[in-house]
Amino acid sequence: MIVRVNDTVIGEHEIAAEMQHHPAPSVEAAWQEAARALVVRRLLLDEAEARGIVAGPDGDLLPEEAMIEALLEQAITVPEADEATLRRWYEANRSRFRTREIWEASHILIAADPGDTEARAAAEARAQELLAQVLADRELFAPLAEAHSACPSGKDGGRLGQVTRGSLVPEVETFLAALAPGQICPVVVKSRYGMHILWLHERAEPCELPFEAVRDTVARYLHDASWRRAVHQFIAVLAGRARIEGIELEGAATPLVQ
Repeated sequence: MIVRVNDTVIGEHEIAAEMQHHPAPSVEAAWQEAARALVVRRLLLDEAEARGIVAGPDGDLLPEEAMIEALLEQAITVPEADEATLRRWYEANRSRFRTREIWEASHILIAADPGDTEARAAAEARAQELLAQVLADRELFAPLAEAHSACPSGKDGGRLGQVTRGSLVPEVETFLAALAPGQICPVVVKSRYGMHILWLHERAEPCELPFEAVRDTVARYLHDASWRRAVHQFIAVLAGRARIEGIELEGAATPLVQ
């Protein structure tokens, strides 16, 4: 199938090379996305040339990416959202600005393959011995972690530092969430990695960030969203004026607007 933009034919070899940048469920879908991206690129390059955006200040020809960037900078203006708009968007999306629960914790991991019953039984027995020692004297936690933990944190006395919910295996998170700050878990915790001895040092509960703390983030988000919409509209205008064969451009994927 021939893909053409005005008088320019986009070759099969170009589309094949572009396909590597467009992962898709099928070869056909990847071909379609690659062809659309190249059509959009050609539309923008043609418009840049029509506007005389072909040379830099020193007269040298600009690379194609720089031509497209210069075109969009010239053609697209996005107004900045005012404070009222920023606040309205924040109020409508407060849940986006809620921090995760943070734990400061340590652990000792006695590793065991989940499919090896004997190894897991031995690991659990060893973990129970170590747990009894740290429950009797928590000063032993760090040296025991350094000596026995299979986790890289062992060299730091088992310290995991600050970790957030979602960054650890579910079994460990379940028990950390139930511990009081300063408490060593009274039972050995089992996971696919083996047996864990847990110590929760501190906890920071989830909290909602105030508008003032996220104002700049909201402003950037709204500016970028407006810019992407403007680019879509600009490309639609260019497509409406062009002769495009071999591909439907609606829903075109391009790195410019993703």
